[in-house]
Amino acid sequence: MEIDPFIFRLSIFILSIFIGYYVVWSVTPSLHTPLMSVTNAISSVIIVGAIIAALAGNTENIFETANIFGFMAIVLAAINIFGGFLVTQRMLAMYKKKKKDKK
Repeated sequence: MEIDPFIFRLSIFILSIFIGYYVVWSVTPSLHTPLMSVTNAISSVIIVGAIIAALAGNTENIFETANIFGFMAIVLAAINIFGGFLVTQRMLAMYKKKKKDKK
């Protein structure tokens, strides 16, 4: 009996969703900032691969499927990196001591 490759990959994807959910939600609040930093690093690697995919193929037709998906991956990973840095900056600001006004 042979398993269909689509079903096999779909089951891996669904399992990774559950694993990711439990890993992220079981992290203590003090570790969220390092977790966001690692997520930003992973997204930067995704951008490198997306640039390669967006520029792959011949130069005559830039609207091939790989090029379009590569461009979409660049945009989504850039949004993820930017949002991750904003969240990290906001979380680090929570740990800074507030200055009291002296009169």
